[in-house]
Amino acid sequence: MNIRSFRKEDWLQVKEIYEQGIATGQATFETTVPSFEKWESTIAANLCLVAEDERVIQGWCKISKVSDRCVYEGVGEVSVYVRDVSRGKGVGKQLLQAMIKESEEKGFWTLTAGIFPENIPSLRLHQSVGFREVGIRQRIGKLNGVWRDVVLLERRSQIVGID
Repeated sequence: MNIRSFRKEDWLQVKEIYEQGIATGQATFETTVPSFEKWESTIAANLCLVAEDERVIQGWCKISKVSDRCVYEGVGEVSVYVRDVSRGKGVGKQLLQAMIKESEEKGFWTLTAGIFPENIPSLRLHQSVGFREVGIRQRIGKLNGVWRDVVLLERRSQIVGID
């Protein structure tokens, strides 16, 4: 598996993987993939990675800003999506580990994630790379007319922002 920076020509495969995540009903409040321009505009500090094998992109991971306030410049929200046929094979873990390293190199001290409590594999994945549960945001939003909770996770860097 090769982990590398996202390139614009990756978009169609990234979009396909995102659509697969949306279809599960357990990955996001989104019901359709946004336009490339809107999706790309949310990437913080060029922090977007893809995992590819000799055939195709198997997953992607990106960091979004949590706020425009300067005090939060080192805090980002992580998203990770894996192609349906590659889930449970370590792709997500490789992406998150690489993203943690790259985000720390760019000065990020905290990464957050919001995950539906029913998405046990994603919760376990994040916990396996050092995320901890902060709490549950109850009935934070509706998906297809149903109120959903979100587990808020965070990972604090051990090397950035430790002063």
